[in-house]
Amino acid sequence: MKTSFVFIIVPFLALLCLVSGRSIRADETTLSQSAKHESPFACNAFALSPEVRKRHFEELGPTLLKLKKSIRELPDGYELELPADNKTYQLLTEWAFQERLCCPFFDIDLRLDREGGPLRLRLTGRPGTKEFIKEEFDLTQSR
Repeated sequence: MKTSFVFIIVPFLALLCLVSGRSIRADETTLSQSAKHESPFACNAFALSPEVRKRHFEELGPTLLKLKKSIRELPDGYELELPADNKTYQLLTEWAFQERLCCPFFDIDLRLDREGGPLRLRLTGRPGTKEFIKEEFDLTQSR
């Protein structure tokens, strides 16, 4: 009885080790492939519903650009200073949440400085992001 038990268990354990080893390697491959995935430098406006897309591009974006107090050029993007009032903050957070859907290659940082300081939007990313921002947001024409 003990001998037949060993003949059954040993091959089962060997098979289990083989299968789990393949599973681990498959997970590692999947993780390394997903880490290498980079979205293209293109706005996917269709990531937003038609109603949201209209508001995002025709209302929120233009309104925020008009509200900006200053633009600071960064090595990998731009930082905009905006009024630190509640209405501007609400518009900015709505815009930022939508922007990350249509332009997933952006790093988007919102910052409220202490002591009633300014509200800042920082758009940065991998190489090429700065040039994309400059073209898409037409920052040369903005004040």
